[in-house]
Amino acid sequence: MTAYSHWFVRARLKTRQLLLLVALAEEGNIHRAAHVLNMAQPAASKLLKDLEDVLGVSLFDRLPRGMRPTWYGETMIRHARIALATLQEAHDEVAAIQAGRFGQVNIGAITSPGLALLPTAVAEVKRERPNLRVSVEIETSPVLLQRLEQGELDVLLARLSADRDKSNLRYEPLTEERVCAVVRPGHALAQAEGITLQQLSGFGWIVPPTGSVLRHRFDLMYQESGLASPVDVIESSALLFITAMLAQSDRVAVLAAEVGQYYASHGMVAVLPVEMPCHMDSFGLVTRTDRVLSPGAAVMVEALKAACGSVYGLQRLG
Repeated sequence: MTAYSHWFVRARLKTRQLLLLVALAEEGNIHRAAHVLNMAQPAASKLLKDLEDVLGVSLFDRLPRGMRPTWYGETMIRHARIALATLQEAHDEVAAIQAGRFGQVNIGAITSPGLALLPTAVAEVKRERPNLRVSVEIETSPVLLQRLEQGELDVLLARLSADRDKSNLRYEPLTEERVCAVVRPGHALAQAEGITLQQLSGFGWIVPPTGSVLRHRFDLMYQESGLASPVDVIESSALLFITAMLAQSDRVAVLAAEVGQYYASHGMVAVLPVEMPCHMDSFGLVTRTDRVLSPGAAVMVEALKAACGSVYGLQRLG
């Protein structure tokens, strides 16, 4: 028989204490937080004091014009958000089952696998489980990892940086992300052969924003080639803007190869036959080790692993 000796059981931790922590973080004031939660201020103050007494630490600094979380408070607030999000997911799953649905899975992906891998896997899952609700978000890896940490996403196709805390993450690498140069259809370079990086230096470029991994690799590529980096640049990672800007100019844009090929297949850009030795780091499948996947998320993970073979020519992940 399981011995339920967790501290929160002994402390009789209340859900309203978790709600209060989040409300205090958002409102910065005990009076407003109590109002949001529809409770009296003295009752809110007592809930907070009881929690601080149990933990033996101060969770908030009391300031003349409000309250500010301490480091202890920031830790508890982060985990309170996760706990509340998990409880909401549990309710949503029960409601989905009652309504005859299989549940829901929330997936996050960076752009390349979002275009190449995710549609294949989602289509397969929907064929088998048409009632499964699938939510997809395409974003950068840091944003996706933050949302995974907050319990808002179940599965990611993303990168993990070297300095990222991986203690509560499961990462299964998939493949490197190749890079290409693209121009508008009909561009003077679109039908050229033997294009060199030096030839492209004379054109205006659309490049990722400063500070991004791809921008760093792009600048490094020029440095290692002994060439000066282009100075006539527009910085953007917004694909709608990039394709629109290319359509009305002779600029060259640097994109992930799968993204460039996708737009080229729809006649929106032309991929230039030039070697771009600025490959991105591998991306992979990311889930949390401290949370059990919902049935819907588990099905999606299996579909993503199975799709790796047809999309990337990889053996099926274990």
